[in-house]
Amino acid sequence: MRKLFEIRNVLDEEKGYVIAVFLALVIVAAVVAGYYILGNHAPEEYNTISLLDNQKQALNYPEVILTSQSSEFSVYVNVENHMNTDQNYMMQTKIAKNLPASIPNGIEVDPVDTYRFSLSPGETHQNLVTITEDTPGNYAIVFELWRDTGSEYVFTQNYCVLNIQVK
Repeated sequence: MRKLFEIRNVLDEEKGYVIAVFLALVIVAAVVAGYYILGNHAPEEYNTISLLDNQKQALNYPEVILTSQSSEFSVYVNVENHMNTDQNYMMQTKIAKNLPASIPNGIEVDPVDTYRFSLSPGETHQNLVTITEDTPGNYAIVFELWRDTGSEYVFTQNYCVLNIQVK
C-alpha cells in the first residue's frame, strides 16, 4: 500500500510540472499575441538607391576605363520610395580620389551631375547617368541621395560607390 502511495505522489509531481510548463507557455503566447494585436506597428519608412549596368543588371559594372578608347561610361541609378508620403529627391554624382571612412553629410566634393525628381510611395525612379573621367588614377564615383524637407535638401545617408581605375 505504501508503494502505491509513493507511485501516486510521483505521478502527481510530474503532472504538476507539466501543468506549470503548459500554463507558462499559454501566458507567453497570450502576451506575444496581445503585443501584435494591440500594438500599432507601422512599418519603418525608408528609401533605397542602387546601381545597374548598361544592360540594367547588377553584373558588369565598369572597373577599368581606358582613355585611349573612351573616357566615359554609364550606369543606371535606381531610387525607391518606401516612405508613406510623396517625396522630392535630389541625386548628386561626385568623383572623389580619397573616400572618407564615413559620409555623414555627403562627400565634400562638387557634384559632376545633379538632378531632381519626385516619387510617390512605392514608386521607383531610374535614370541613366554618364560619367566622364580622362585623368589617369583611381577614383570613387559616389551617387548620393538627398531628400527635400520643404526648406532644404538633406542627405538621406543613402549612397552607392563605384570604384574605377582610369588608365
